[in-house]
Amino acid sequence: MTAGSLPSHPYLRTAQALAGSRFATIRYCERTASTNEDAVALLGDAASAGTTLVAETQDRGTGRKGRSWIAHPGTALLFTTILPEPVATDALWATTLWSALAVRSALHDHGVNVDLQWPNDLLLHGKKLCGILCVSRIVNRLAWVGCGIGINVTRTPGAADGIEPPPSFCSDAAPVERDALLASILHSFDANGALLKTPRAIAQRWEREAGLPGKRYRILRDGDERAFDAIALALTGDGSLLVETHEGDRHTIALADARILR
Repeated sequence: MTAGSLPSHPYLRTAQALAGSRFATIRYCERTASTNEDAVALLGDAASAGTTLVAETQDRGTGRKGRSWIAHPGTALLFTTILPEPVATDALWATTLWSALAVRSALHDHGVNVDLQWPNDLLLHGKKLCGILCVSRIVNRLAWVGCGIGINVTRTPGAADGIEPPPSFCSDAAPVERDALLASILHSFDANGALLKTPRAIAQRWEREAGLPGKRYRILRDGDERAFDAIALALTGDGSLLVETHEGDRHTIALADARILR
C-alpha cells in the first residue's frame, strides 16, 4: 500500500470520531492492489489489530470465487478492517454475516434501507450495493480476520460502466458521505464485537433481518448449467442456506458451493 496515515487524509474525521475505541486507526491511500491483500500481510500483528485500511481505488478488488469488484474513483467506500481480537475457527463463517449486519445498521442510520442477500451481499432496490469478503490467518484454533467491504456510495456519470449486473448506489436513496458512513460502520463493529463469540446468535439475527424463512432465491450450483428457484428456510450451524424447491425437495447450499443470481 502506498503512503497513508497522513494528518490530512480524507478519513481523519472518521479516526477522530472513533477516538478511544478499538477501531480508531485508519490508514488511507489513493490506490492499492487490494485492501484485503494489504490486510493479509498484517493479520496476527498486534500493532495492526483494529486497523482499517481504506483505498480510493483498487487494481485487483475481488469478491467471492475471485470475481472482480469494480469501483470507479470517488464512487465507493473500499476498506478492510482487521478485527482487534482473533475469532474461534469454528465461528469464522459468521464473520461475513456479522459484518453485513453492521453495514446494514450503519446504512439505515444514513437513510439507506437495504436487503440482506445470502451469503455476503446487501441490495438496494434489488441491485447490489455492497459486497463483503473476509480474509483470515489461522493459528491453531484461532483466526485473525480482516473484513473486506465495498460499498457503492455515489452515482456519478459512468459510475456503473463495466459493472454487470448494474449496481445500485447509496445516492439512489439518500446522499451519504463516505467518511461518516465508515465511522458508523466501525462504531457498530465496536458495539457488537462480543457477538462474535456466539455465532449462532449472529445467524439468528441475520435470519430475522433478512426475512428468512420465505425469501426467494435463484441458485446456480458450481458445476451445474441450470439454476433453480427455491424458498430459503433457515441458516444451518455452519452458515449454509437450507432451501426448499417448489417440488418440496430440500437442499443445503454450502457457502462455497453455489452462486446466488439476482
